[in-house]
Amino acid sequence: MGAVISTRRRFLRDACASAVTAGVLMPLWTAIAAGGDISPAYPDELLSLEAYTKGRIKAGDEITANNVEHVKALLEPIKYDQIVRLGRRLRVANTTTDITRLSPWDYLEATLRNQGQARFDPKGNVVTIDGKPWIGGNPFPSPKSAVEFFAGLTLSWGRHDASFYCVKETDLSPAGEAQFQYESGWAELAPTGRVSVLPRPYWPGHEDKLRFQSVFFAAPDAVKGTSFLNVWAYDQSTFPQLSGYLPAFKRIREFPSEQRFEPLIPGSTLYLSDAWAAGDPLLTWGDYRIVSRGPTLAAVSHGWNSAHPNWEHGTHGGPMGKTFWDTTVELVPEAVVVEASPVKFPRAPISRKHVWFDMRTLLPIAMVSFDRRGDPYRSFDGAYALYDAPGRRVMDGAHPYWSWAHVHVFDSQTGRMSRLEQVRTITGGHVTSVNDVSIYDRYLTNVALMRLGDA
Repeated sequence: MGAVISTRRRFLRDACASAVTAGVLMPLWTAIAAGGDISPAYPDELLSLEAYTKGRIKAGDEITANNVEHVKALLEPIKYDQIVRLGRRLRVANTTTDITRLSPWDYLEATLRNQGQARFDPKGNVVTIDGKPWIGGNPFPSPKSAVEFFAGLTLSWGRHDASFYCVKETDLSPAGEAQFQYESGWAELAPTGRVSVLPRPYWPGHEDKLRFQSVFFAAPDAVKGTSFLNVWAYDQSTFPQLSGYLPAFKRIREFPSEQRFEPLIPGSTLYLSDAWAAGDPLLTWGDYRIVSRGPTLAAVSHGWNSAHPNWEHGTHGGPMGKTFWDTTVELVPEAVVVEASPVKFPRAPISRKHVWFDMRTLLPIAMVSFDRRGDPYRSFDGAYALYDAPGRRVMDGAHPYWSWAHVHVFDSQTGRMSRLEQVRTITGGHVTSVNDVSIYDRYLTNVALMRLGDA
């Protein structure tokens, strides 16, 4: 137990320092570059929940209200409360030490290849040493400040050059009833910082843009054909251009670009601003600061349900046994909580957010937002996965596909829950795909929105 206390004290000490150094026993990225294994960077008690809890909880066990006190310090407060009050359960797996199972292969290679080539320009945008748009991978794999955590995340959400996610969403009442169920498609394409598709690192003629992103609804009929398109400028001080197609009006409509804190559809608790915990341009938020640092529990590698033909997940907990996804978590040896405030959104319903970053990958693993009074408001936690299981595999070029698998969006003040999961296919024959440049013509233009809306 003394070793655990010593480790915690070191985390607290370092969290107060101006610089953050990943790794405890040695620099994390030195270990990664040596062979992709993060183990040399951490002591045993940060690589095994069994060691951390002195044998009280181990891989294969389930965290419930009966034993959650042993890991309370490893959980966000709202997740702890969900376990205690709402019957949420978490399966436990061994800590993943192979970094190639925690992020896309091409993105990792680009991060290693491009280390030391990023800086902020006078405006605060990430550029290369010679002032050009970023060239791919995480620009700050060993972040030295709070804003650097968000800078890398905002540049590349899903860490693929092009992604199309088929999504099923269920919105539940506080009584645990499924009030709304939606099927949607979410598309992303990067014109800059490309690491997989040609041409790279830039799409000629679009070097002034960071991303194209759209979402459209395929079911039910009440919202079928409704769609929204965001075009992000590379300059992170400007708002994305937001347009949408509403089938009832048979036309494209422009929306206020700062309108990012409202649900797109009835019943949902999800905002555009919530996407990947960094749904707005980097410089429209501010007051970035590091809040804390230490180990945590998160679902970083076992989220894919390969046994289901459409990748759909089981549920449990809540008043009717279907509020939470069945989730497998593991001990993340090092996480940093970073705070940010919506400084360019004077009417935002939230005052700040806390985002938990896995220091190994700098991916967001949880988020809690606070209302304008400073009270906890909405909680987010998701699951990632390498889509590679015995006898089943989804490919991304030469390597297995890595992506998110499911997410909870919980309004802790009302008790409403939105559950989203990535599935193989949705109504209309749309299929999840990755690094396919035809995604642009199919989903990321106003013409595409109109075609989808009239289908």
